[in-house]
Amino acid sequence: MKSNTIFKISSRIREIRKSQGITLHDLGEKAGVSKGLLSQIENNRTVPSLFVLINIINSLNIDLNEFFKGFTSEGNLEPIIVCRKEDYEKFEKEHAIGFSYHRIFTTSIANSTMDIVLLELEPNATRPMVTTEAFEYKYMLSGEVEYIFQDKKVQLKEGDSILFDGRQSHSPRNIGTVPARMLIIYFFDQEKS
Repeated sequence: MKSNTIFKISSRIREIRKSQGITLHDLGEKAGVSKGLLSQIENNRTVPSLFVLINIINSLNIDLNEFFKGFTSEGNLEPIIVCRKEDYEKFEKEHAIGFSYHRIFTTSIANSTMDIVLLELEPNATRPMVTTEAFEYKYMLSGEVEYIFQDKKVQLKEGDSILFDGRQSHSPRNIGTVPARMLIIYFFDQEKS
């Protein structure tokens, strides 16, 4: 499956940083960005400006051409796109225990990028509150989850869905005894980046 360039960039940054044994803090200092911003970039929660991206790549001591080697254009999307379960790309986000993300499909549509993800949330899974530079749509496939926001908690069960601005601090918590599964669609606005 071909992922959108934005998500390839995030994965490539994390991959190179980890392979070089560089911490988020050290790379952030070298690139002139905060550890928090770098974490958000690596976890697909925000899109870096061109200036920030170039500083990060330079701080990894890798040539720009080498960094982008293998990236392909997605301009030739077919009218019908089929994504097979075995092609879903597994990935990680921040310090989450019991969270198993699988990217189903990512594409750019007009001035936004849509990222479709399958999340399995184990009972007692933990993660800090996060923000995302996207609107988030969640559809509960199975299980029970409580979505925690700054001043509100929302319980969801199989068949329920929720749409919210990810720029508000949030985190899901499995309140059941079995893994909860949800389909997540992120809508990133490219004009704001």
